[in-house]
Amino acid sequence: MIKCLYTVCLSFFLIGLWACANDLKDVRAIPGNKLSASQTGDSVTILYTDSALLKIMVKANRLLIFEKNVSEPFTVMPKGVFVTFFDSEEKISSTLRANYGIRYEHSKRMEVKYAVEMVNKEGNKLNTEHLIWDEQKKTIYTKADIKITTATEIIFGKGFTSNQDFTKYEINEVTGTLKLKDNALNE
Repeated sequence: MIKCLYTVCLSFFLIGLWACANDLKDVRAIPGNKLSASQTGDSVTILYTDSALLKIMVKANRLLIFEKNVSEPFTVMPKGVFVTFFDSEEKISSTLRANYGIRYEHSKRMEVKYAVEMVNKEGNKLNTEHLIWDEQKKTIYTKADIKITTATEIIFGKGFTSNQDFTKYEINEVTGTLKLKDNALNE
């Protein structure tokens, strides 16, 4: 009798666990859910131009646009983002890659996270876990730890600000080994 009661209770418990499982896609599809994407896309490429010149290309493996029931519309790129910046001659000036990105429509700001890598046309590389791109000011910045690798040096720091081409930058709390030219001390 006790063994039978134990089996029945265990069966109800397992059925209850199975019945409570929800797939995230099913939850988002509920009409009352306030945060459901109004648009979705896979393998998306977005081109930004100015006066018929290509300025920026954004590629995302998955794109979710949230416009309803939010104070500011935003776009999420949960499966990675790759941004290419172009100069006035439509040549690549820098690239930005991350495993996750979110772009805020009104403030024109993109935040990227996880394995962030930016490379400029000279081949200098920035690595960090968090970076913000201010589209209006055309700057990138972070308060996180950074690593910059050039042909001759590796620089570490905490905090960073740069133009979006990653050609002029400032590093906070610098550590690392820097190679200086002999005449640099005399100037």
